[in-house]
Parts: sequence; structure tokens; C-alpha cells
Amino acid sequence: MTNGVFRAFVILGLIAIALGLSLFTVNERDLAIKLQLGRVVEANYEPGLHVKIPVMQNVRIFPRRILTIEDSPDRVFTAEKKALKVDFFVKWRIVDAVRFYTSTGGSLTFADDRLSEIIKNAVVTEFGKRSVAQAISAERAELMRDMLVTATTTAEDLGVELIDFRVKQVELMDEVKNAVYDQMSAERKRIATELRAEGRATETRIRAEADRTVTVILADANRESEMTRGRGDARAAEIYANAYNKDPEFYAFYRSINAYKNSMGKSNDLLVLDPNNEFFRYLNQSGGQ
Repeated sequence: MTNGVFRAFVILGLIAIALGLSLFTVNERDLAIKLQLGRVVEANYEPGLHVKIPVMQNVRIFPRRILTIEDSPDRVFTAEKKALKVDFFVKWRIVDAVRFYTSTGGSLTFADDRLSEIIKNAVVTEFGKRSVAQAISAERAELMRDMLVTATTTAEDLGVELIDFRVKQVELMDEVKNAVYDQMSAERKRIATELRAEGRATETRIRAEADRTVTVILADANRESEMTRGRGDARAAEIYANAYNKDPEFYAFYRSINAYKNSMGKSNDLLVLDPNNEFFRYLNQSGGQ
């Protein structure tokens, strides 16, 4: 190989190296800025091939895609001074590459940390305006919108746009959970005690009414039975009287026969009477009169 050919190869190599150092491409998914001695000289590149001055100029590439931050403050206090743990995520992207570079040095890690602090401050601010019930109920969508608005203004200074803000989970801190549980347990016990007391009062009233009804029924039944028995006795006395008036001797005989039947002929019975006693008058009369 002659010296001329060698020099030609060297020159071509240097040209290739120079072209390699002078050209750069920007992907449609990226943002790019051109720096000259640490100062931004050009930005807003369209996707494609571009030129820079080697050594003096360099290019910084940043993602154009949507990025995500997931975090949670240590604790957030509501308007009721109750501590909560809030898990959230934020969708964001770089919209001003120059401002992003000048405010964060082009570090995504630094940007994540700054945005996390901004979002946490927004969470603390907005939760501090609301009660627990408002934060987890129908006002939750309004809460997230307000937090996004609160954080957006500060985030714009970093050259980024907050696209979406979502609260994943809201939990009471352990000590608050225990206090709430104890309060709910005490409330349930109080309600149970009241219900038992009402039940016992109702039972006592029902029993009293039942006892009163039984007493009234028994009294009415006894009264009716006494009246019926009285009417029966009166009717029996009337029948006896009529029978006696019709045939006194037969009535006396009938009564004596019933007396004999009721007083004699039973085992272990002992009756000591004078045989001539009036009680045996009809037994002593054999004439059949």
C-alpha cells in the first residue's frame, strides 16, 4: 500500500469520524436540545437527522412519553385532625425541554423527587380542607381534580405537564384505626344494650298484660261457674222440694237409700249405731210400706 493510498484512507476515516460526531438523530418519541459549552442554543427538534459542531456542542435527549410517579406521604391530616395514609400515582410528561433542563439539570430522578414533593404538598393541602367522609365519598373526584390543579401550577416551572392524578387508596393510620374500631365497638355495644333494655321492657309489658288477661279470664270463669253452680243448686233444691211435696214418704225413703249406699258396703268402714236408730228405720221395716 503506497503512502498516498494510506493517506486517503486516513482522510476518509477522519471524515467519517467527523460526520459521526457532527450528526445526530432525534426519535419521534424523544425531545432534544443542543448545548454549547453548557448553554442551550437550540431546541424543539423535529424527528430526523440533525447536525452539531463536534466537541463544542452536545445534545441531550429526554423522553417524550408519559411517565408515572407512585408515592404516598408519611401521613396526611384531614380537617378533623385525623391522620390518613394516601397512596397515589401521577401521570406526567416533559413539554418544555429547555425549562426542564435548566430547572432539573436534565435528571429524571431529580424531576421525580421534585414532583413527588409538589404532589405531596398538594395532597396535604387538599386533604386538610376536607373531612374523612368527604375525602373518600362523593367528593373524591373533586378532591383529585383540586389536587391536580394545585400541583400543576408549580409543576409548570419544571417544564412538565401533569396529565392525571389518581388516589389509589386512603387508609387510616394504625392508631386511628384502633381508635375508630374502639369507638365503633362501643357504639355497637351501646345500641345492643339499648335494644336489650327495650326488649326486656317489652317482655315485662307483654307478661303483665298476659297475667292481667289470665286473671280476668279466671275471675270471669270463676264467676260464671259460681253463678252456674248456684243456679244448679237452686234448681236441685227446687226439684227436691217438688219431689218432697208430692210424696214426702218416698222422698224420705229415697234419701235414706242414698245414705245407706254412701255410708255402708265400703271396705275398712266401721259404723257403730243403735239398731233401733232412726237411721235404720227403713231397714227395720219389712212390711214393705
